[in-house]
Amino acid sequence: MKVLLQRVKNASCTVDNKMIGEIDSGILVFVAFTHGDSSREIDYIVDKIINLRIFDDDNGVMNKSLVDVGGSILSISQFTLYADCRKGRRPNYLNSLAGDLAAGLYKEFNEKLLKKNIIVETGLFGADMDISLTNDGPVTIMIEKENVDGKK
Repeated sequence: MKVLLQRVKNASCTVDNKMIGEIDSGILVFVAFTHGDSSREIDYIVDKIINLRIFDDDNGVMNKSLVDVGGSILSISQFTLYADCRKGRRPNYLNSLAGDLAAGLYKEFNEKLLKKNIIVETGLFGADMDISLTNDGPVTIMIEKENVDGKK
């Protein structure tokens, strides 16, 4: 499982010119799944995201978490995080989990964030989405969790 986090001042998701998700201060999360991913990887990533100290304290030091600042999450499914560009010029997506399987894990991921009392907005799984954001910092962090098969 991979997530790309961006600390944002605001972020939104539009599908077919209709705003479907929008947050103010918080984290824009791009999330992707690979073969063998399960609840175990989701639990690890959810805990890491909400407790990662990437927000400034009163001294301007990144010492506060999303939970500490009461921030929100805009969650966007992003299978292209598993693009393999080592050969040729066309990315290979064989390490990305098939859409029907990834959809269930994406739903579980968002539900687990909600159970942690985090405000969560989402994109539309599998849709062509336009994402707008104001990156705060910029702060952009990749987190990966290997599954039991040893895949990240």
